[in-house]
Amino acid sequence: MRYLTTAEVAERYRTAESTVRYWRHLQKGPRGIKVGKRVLYPEAELLRYERALIDGGEDWGLAS
Repeated sequence: MRYLTTAEVAERYRTAESTVRYWRHLQKGPRGIKVGKRVLYPEAELLRYERALIDGGEDWGLAS
């Protein structure tokens, strides 16, 4: 399984790292796991999150 850093997730979604951290604080966005002091995001979780956005299962995400 591949894990992405906060910086890689920010690049993937074309946003700032601080935005990804804010999403995590709000418990929105893809779920990360803490490994030591780092937060990593399983690629499968990013795909799950994207699918939920497309299906309308998340509160916010894709623009209409």
